[in-house]
Amino acid sequence: MSCPVSRRPGRRAPGAAGVEAVHPPRRRLRRLRITGVGPINITRNSPTMIDGDDARPTAAAPDTTPTRRPAEHHPVQPSANRASADQPGADTSADAAGGDPRTAAGAVARRRRTGYVVLLLACAAFAWVFDQSTKLWVLGTMTEGQITPVLPPLLRWHFIRNSGAAFSLGEGYTWVFTLVMIAVALFVLVVLLRRVASWWWAIALGLLLGGTLGNLTDRLFRPPGFGVGHVVDFIALPNFAIFNIADSAIVGGVITLCVLTLFGIGISGQRETASGHEAGDETRSDGATADGTTTDESTTEQGADTGDGPGRLR
Repeated sequence: MSCPVSRRPGRRAPGAAGVEAVHPPRRRLRRLRITGVGPINITRNSPTMIDGDDARPTAAAPDTTPTRRPAEHHPVQPSANRASADQPGADTSADAAGGDPRTAAGAVARRRRTGYVVLLLACAAFAWVFDQSTKLWVLGTMTEGQITPVLPPLLRWHFIRNSGAAFSLGEGYTWVFTLVMIAVALFVLVVLLRRVASWWWAIALGLLLGGTLGNLTDRLFRPPGFGVGHVVDFIALPNFAIFNIADSAIVGGVITLCVLTLFGIGISGQRETASGHEAGDETRSDGATADGTTTDESTTEQGADTGDGPGRLR
């Protein structure tokens, strides 16, 4: 009686007829790839190995790949400068200056100071040109001493040459008036021109400068000689001195300056009151140092009072 032969799958070896020689299946190393999982090595001792050519893992390894969260979307808030730029007539000086408020304020201050200087010089040029034009007209159409009624009895033209000041004062000291006019013109151009920060002060100083230069031109370039020339006057009023356009500009500028000073408006354009002077004196007594500079505490308090922020003074 023959022994039972196992029917396990395997390879059939050549042999005698009717006799089946079964060799045990060869253990092979298999590498299975599962979607989403790295390669799994199945060895001989692996419990997932099944006899035969068909081998399947009993369970898949957990996916340990870290998941990425979607990036959170934060809406971009429009800046204040961009919002203000979209509005009509908005001031974009802060954007033009790089977004720094202090730089923008400095740019605005420089533009205003340039405007003050231009207005002062424009008023001076207008007064000088108007004065010299009228004097040339008088010299070309009238003779010295001639009187021409304009609005009788209030206004008439009376052509004279004046070597002195108003009302023919100081006729023998023409060179003194020439030096005084030069000093006034230099003081306005060198000192006051850089300090002016008020439109009315710019107008007043411009009229004063233009009138001074108008009469100074006569003193320098009209007969009888350089520096001692006679001024051409032709405007005559009843019971009043004979004058010209330059004299009118000087008087108008001086009256404007007196009115501004009377109302307490300084050359900086700010109103100066008695309480303001007292507050300034108190600040200097509390926070002044030996060299005249103020301490940080007093500076901070003044900046908070004026609304300009800490450490800034107007």
